Amino acid sequence: MSNELFSTLQSRGYIYQCTNLEQLKKNLESGEKITFYLGIDPTADSLHIGHFFALMMFRYLQDAGHKGIIVIGGATALIGDPSGKSDMRKMLTKEEVNHNLEEVKNLVKRFVRTDGDNPAIILSNAEWMDKYTYVDFMRMVGIHFNVNTMIAADAYANRLKQGGLTFLEMGYMLMQAFDFEYLNKTYGCSLQIGGSDQWGNIVAGTGLHRKMWFAEHGLNEETDTSTELTEIFGLTCPLLLTKGGKKMGKTESGTLWVARDKTTAYDFYQYFYNVDDDDVEMLLKLFTRLEISEINELLKDIINAKRVMAYEITKLVHGKDEADKVIETVKSLFGGEDGSNAPESTYIVDTDTINVVDLFVNAELVKSRSEVRRLIQQNGAYVDGVRCNSVDFVVNKPTDKDYVLLRKGKKTYLKVKFK
Repeated sequence: MSNELFSTLQSRGYIYQCTNLEQLKKNLESGEKITFYLGIDPTADSLHIGHFFALMMFRYLQDAGHKGIIVIGGATALIGDPSGKSDMRKMLTKEEVNHNLEEVKNLVKRFVRTDGDNPAIILSNAEWMDKYTYVDFMRMVGIHFNVNTMIAADAYANRLKQGGLTFLEMGYMLMQAFDFEYLNKTYGCSLQIGGSDQWGNIVAGTGLHRKMWFAEHGLNEETDTSTELTEIFGLTCPLLLTKGGKKMGKTESGTLWVARDKTTAYDFYQYFYNVDDDDVEMLLKLFTRLEISEINELLKDIINAKRVMAYEITKLVHGKDEADKVIETVKSLFGGEDGSNAPESTYIVDTDTINVVDLFVNAELVKSRSEVRRLIQQNGAYVDGVRCNSVDFVVNKPTDKDYVLLRKGKKTYLKVKFK
């Protein structure tokens, strides 16, 4: 696969920006194995679909025999990436970052191999950043960054428009750039991959590598044309957008997370099954390993293509067992059976009766009481298959089972248990 890797990534839609596309293509097609890395900041205790996109590219490179490194930002997450943000990110405590780091590390292992043949390694950039004092780091790295050039970068555009860019955030680019330089010197890493929102930070890393090399060799970057400098590369995948130009991965309840305690496997499947028909081909190419010819054949029946796409993506993220359970749940729910396999709310009713509005809100099937009222008015709220026709509808503790099955609209189900 190594010789076909570049064409595979390109034909499936992974390649968006590259610092030197033709040379990287030659390197990947030469048969020589390279070392590459992907950085993930643990700003939350889970991964979202955007991370999954970059991790899929990571796995293609790893499966082709290239050596992969995952860098989890134990240091950079304490600063916060300003890229694309109009407001400063909430500052996390060191305890929060360390907790998130461990959670993210475990989730990453679902997607990349960390044992067996060609295992990836997982590092935290705190391992090297913590070794430097502020003064030492600024003398070593800060000297190579021009502030005028930095504030012209897209990474800071929104923050500058709001007039609130902080010196703290300015330091983020320096830290991520130095990650690349450190990994190059320590592990021979020559390629950084990531989402297109990281382009400015990635380019800063390749630029820092060049500047530090010239400085170490006492050469002038403008006048000396030495060919001894080994080039390093940046490669990004595009922002995940629908055909209509909207960002993918947002649900009614918020972000589409990889962790099951944040987004159930059932909800994960349903999200992809319910995407617009025009987005099915793109998702099959990006998030499944099905051959292009097989995808083209599937697309002749868009409903079946959606089922296959949603199942394959759920299987990749949550594993075959969970994906199979989702299919059984779908069959049960839409087949008119009891719904015992439906996703379960963490909320447990501790009374014998409860108002339907309180039940839908407490179980987090909806965001607000007003949403429940609208749902009832539109004939879209059901309890155990019975339509709720009033906001005064009372749900009684069932006598034949320990739960009730809520339904929002035609496709969203949730099981709520009673004590």
